[in-house]
Amino acid sequence: MIKIKQSKTADSRTCDFSKIEKETLLASSKQHIMDVGKGMTFFIDMMEDAVNKHDHDKFSNIDQFYSDFVGGWKETTWFDNHVKVNRHHLLIPEGVPKDVNLIDVLEMIVDCVMAGMGRSGKVYDLDIDQDVLMKAFHNTVKLLKSEVVVEKDGE
Repeated sequence: MIKIKQSKTADSRTCDFSKIEKETLLASSKQHIMDVGKGMTFFIDMMEDAVNKHDHDKFSNIDQFYSDFVGGWKETTWFDNHVKVNRHHLLIPEGVPKDVNLIDVLEMIVDCVMAGMGRSGKVYDLDIDQDVLMKAFHNTVKLLKSEVVVEKDGE
């Protein structure tokens, strides 16, 4: 969980700004910046996790991967499972997890660019479905909100 302290004094929408002293505004602003850092660190940790898990089944199921690959993908047992156990295959409907998020989107972008550049020297057109992108956006907001605990004054 991401613990932050309640702060109603750094935003003119949530306080009587005419009664806030400069030192209070400065302290609240520093707190807010630290809180944003905690949220960004949460996403950085998620990205590191995605790095560590990326295409893990290419190792754990190498025999099936190899068999399908050298068979020219006439058999797709490995690939069908691959899009289910990896969260970043967002360009095909069966590859989009219900809780898709922006970390998945970033992993997909990096995967496609690195694969394209490394294999052919070019990146094929990437055109993600707008509904998937908006779902990822909203799910990412929901995910972060679910991780935040606001400690009230005096706690």
